[in-house]
Amino acid sequence: MTTPIVPRNVATRRATLVAVCVTTAMLMLDIAVVNTALPSIASDLEPGVSGLQWVVDAYTLALATVVLSAGSWADRRGRRHVFLIGILWFTAASLLCALAPTIWVLDLARAAQGVGGAVLFACSLALLADVFEKGPARASALAAYGATIGGAFAIGPLVGGLLTEMLDWRAIFLVNVPIGLITLAVTVRWVPESRDPHPRGGDVPGQILVSTGLAALVFGLLRGNEAGWLEPHPVIALIVAAAALVGFVQHELRTSEPMLPPHLLANRAFAGAQIAAFAISASLFAVFVYTTIYLQNVLHLSPVEAGLVYLPATVAMFVVAGATAKFDGRVPVSVSLTCSLLLVAVGLVMMTAVDVTGSKYVLLPGFVVACVGAGVFNPVMSGLVLGESTSDHSGLAAGINDAFRQTGIAVGVAGLGAFLPAQSMLPGGSPHEFVDGLQQALLVAAFIAALGALVCAATLRTTRSVDEPAEETGGSAPMTV
Repeated sequence: MTTPIVPRNVATRRATLVAVCVTTAMLMLDIAVVNTALPSIASDLEPGVSGLQWVVDAYTLALATVVLSAGSWADRRGRRHVFLIGILWFTAASLLCALAPTIWVLDLARAAQGVGGAVLFACSLALLADVFEKGPARASALAAYGATIGGAFAIGPLVGGLLTEMLDWRAIFLVNVPIGLITLAVTVRWVPESRDPHPRGGDVPGQILVSTGLAALVFGLLRGNEAGWLEPHPVIALIVAAAALVGFVQHELRTSEPMLPPHLLANRAFAGAQIAAFAISASLFAVFVYTTIYLQNVLHLSPVEAGLVYLPATVAMFVVAGATAKFDGRVPVSVSLTCSLLLVAVGLVMMTAVDVTGSKYVLLPGFVVACVGAGVFNPVMSGLVLGESTSDHSGLAAGINDAFRQTGIAVGVAGLGAFLPAQSMLPGGSPHEFVDGLQQALLVAAFIAALGALVCAATLRTTRSVDEPAEETGGSAPMTV
């Protein structure tokens, strides 16, 4: 049994959509803008390779491990209330990033940012589900949300380049402060409260186990690439990761109120969607870090020039994501997601044309193809997640989806980085070694995306359109397969 959605006025809907999209753009930008600024951060703070990679992974890993608990907390405490806490936390952490005197302070501040980002991500889809009922209105809102995710990630390098080149790399974090305060005011004034009338309790042991497992896994991958795979630190870290993640699965199967309910993953469509979300993040969005380093360290482009290379793909992603609303219900979800991941895989293969002396636009054709796939993927995925959950548990469902997305980025950055010699990623490293490693990483990323496409084809065969109205019962039960 679910709580019916109370019709909201136009002003409330628009304000909620603006608040959600602006905060989501801010969160995605804080993954992407950092990519362009990494060489400047490396020159200023003089980190090792792992310290530099943790600038990205500390954020995504913290987001991935906290977002599950944040989703159920939002369902229990009130999504608007938790959303406001997330804005304040994220804004304060952004200020700390801007003031960081060393690489490790920056990494810790990035982890704090990730916690705030987890809270905001966990609430985003739930807030939209509360004010937009199923149908064309929700489809349009999800298209805007999907375009925001993809567009912000794609335009991030240009924004990061402009801020880094015109001001300083610290400006990429300072810009979040006024945006956060404005969004806070909009949320306080316009966004309505919603919660689960029968909330679940917290799962502290599960949170500890999954956080330990994922952190150890990423540390082991990063440290292994830098120090050697047979050294004690990476070996111990990977053993701890395996033990903690196995323990997490066993705990979730036994506990009465798990943070990752097994019954949700027993839904074939919902489980397939999470694997697909992991696949696109571990492929396209993870390799994005290294293609940006290629443009600056190998082809010697300025931060702004590197950002401009991605601009056509940004436009393509926006257009494609916005067009998904017009085709709502006409194309089966399985077809949309499978084809989108295949486009990502094809685009990544095309990007293997990178060369030490290549044109600065050598990445562009493949990146456009991949971003067209991502433009289809994001809004369709958001609709599927909401369609496979009830409105009362939309915060939990959104949290699970975001956990798989962000885990994909964190593990993808660490895993794909293993194909690039550590010193080649720093200024002054061997461009030939970097390019050889990047080509291998792109092929592996394409393989991951293709596997995601196969999973979609296998698990979503009987899934109907994500916003198709429920049958004559008038309820809002989740779809089954």
